[in-house]
Amino acid sequence: MSSFEPLQRAEQALSQIFVAIDTQTKHNLRRVLAAFQQHQVGVQHFASVTGYGHDDLGRETLDRVFANVMQAEAAIVRVQFTSGTHAIASALYGVLRPGDELLAVAGAPYDTLEEVIGVRGTNQGSLKEWGISYRQVDLTPEGAPDWNAIAQSIRPETRLVTIQRSCGYSWRLSLSIADIEKIIRLVKQQNPDVVCFVDNCYGEFVESREPTAVGADLIAGSLIKNPGGTIVPAGGYVAGRADLVEMAACRLTAPGIGSFGGATFDQNRLLFQGLFLAPQMVGEALKGNHLTAHVFEQLGYRVNPRPGAARTDVIQAIELGSPEKIIAFCTAIQQHSPIGSYLSPVPAEMHGYESQLVMAGGTFIDGSTSEFSADGPLRAPYVVFCQGGTHWTHVAIALEAAIEAIGAKS
Repeated sequence: MSSFEPLQRAEQALSQIFVAIDTQTKHNLRRVLAAFQQHQVGVQHFASVTGYGHDDLGRETLDRVFANVMQAEAAIVRVQFTSGTHAIASALYGVLRPGDELLAVAGAPYDTLEEVIGVRGTNQGSLKEWGISYRQVDLTPEGAPDWNAIAQSIRPETRLVTIQRSCGYSWRLSLSIADIEKIIRLVKQQNPDVVCFVDNCYGEFVESREPTAVGADLIAGSLIKNPGGTIVPAGGYVAGRADLVEMAACRLTAPGIGSFGGATFDQNRLLFQGLFLAPQMVGEALKGNHLTAHVFEQLGYRVNPRPGAARTDVIQAIELGSPEKIIAFCTAIQQHSPIGSYLSPVPAEMHGYESQLVMAGGTFIDGSTSEFSADGPLRAPYVVFCQGGTHWTHVAIALEAAIEAIGAKS
């Protein structure tokens, strides 16, 4: 069977889903446009300042625009955040104090947070080393939130509840906004003063609301994922309650400086433009996700989410079953990437991750997962995770090669 046949069938079967994604994109773009209009964004906001970054009109306006888009009181959008993990860590360190408890209520966190929390690694200034304890509520065997356990999870020392929206490197459904709203309600019923924090990576603009619209006190994410629109070169954001956002800003910079410093290095135009492009780029990534799920389930592989299922992030998982197939899949994707097509992915250690990773990332922004990429840890059951995509037709071209490389499940 030609690799074109399952793709052609999938494209035909997904026509109505693609129309629905375009409708969602239009809704989210309207939200972005309204924020730009409200704050009267103009070319004067593209200018930058040097040195300390004081009185940067563009940065200050972008923070307000971003807060509106994220349906939050305040936001900080900074190129000084090196990653989503850095933004999340700044939020956690900013809010938590010695003696507090950090509680994860959607199972184990993403690999890169393990050393931040202190469940892995030593002598790095983890939360554990600062006297902040950690506990987690595991998911059910089916990979869903344990609602009964969450409803009884809060202790007197619990200061912050962290909710990971995306599946990360686990085989579970990502959390919907409705799920997040329910978790927050259960937590606040036990103690309304507990801070509800959402790791929003991979989830922005997938639905019509963000977690801060349904009660989340604080969210954080990366600008080389969804909200950077595939063109922002680096950075991250924190948004939510104004006092908590400022606490995170003070961790990023210093007490007394907080959100009032930090030069933007002439990146303001890209930051604004990336935010404007973000709903469209997320829509294209979602189309690519649906196409990938449809094709590889036809070929006999387990996929998560299933074809046609509602999407809550821009990640599509495929269980390939062997390290050889992960390497072959990622090699095919790399060979059909615009940048570095001549490179061959090999398993390697990566800072912050426990297992060796194989990564295909021929992207214009190094490490960008809003552009099309695929990666997976070399551990059973050998799952590859596809993310992003500037347009679904590029995903289709790359998938043709991936099908040729690994074939149907034997």
